[in-house]
Amino acid sequence: MDDQTRIEIEAAAFRRLRKHLIEDRPDAQNIDMMNLAGFCRNCLSRWYQEAAAEHGIEMTKDAARETYYGMPMSEWKAKHQTEATAEQQAAFETSFKENVTNKDG
Repeated sequence: MDDQTRIEIEAAAFRRLRKHLIEDRPDAQNIDMMNLAGFCRNCLSRWYQEAAAEHGIEMTKDAARETYYGMPMSEWKAKHQTEATAEQQAAFETSFKENVTNKDG
C-alpha cells in the first residue's frame, strides 16, 4: 500500500469514528468512554488540534472542539451530556490516577 492510499484510508476511518461518536451514539457519555477506553471525544478534538498545529495551523481548544463536534461545546453539552454520577466520577478518578502512575513509570 502506498503512503497516499494509507493516509486516505486512515482519514476515512477517522471520519467514520467521528460519525459514529457524534451522530450514531451521542448517548455514549464522554466520562464512560474515558473510564472504559481511556479517551473520549474531547481527546479526539485535542488530537485534531495537535495535528493541525503540526501542519502550522493554529487552532484554539474551542475551535478544535467545534470542528470535531460540529457545534459549539456548550450546544453539545446541552443536547447530549448528562451529569456524571458519583460512581462514574469515582471510576474516572481511579482510572486517571492509575493512568498517570503508569505513564510516570
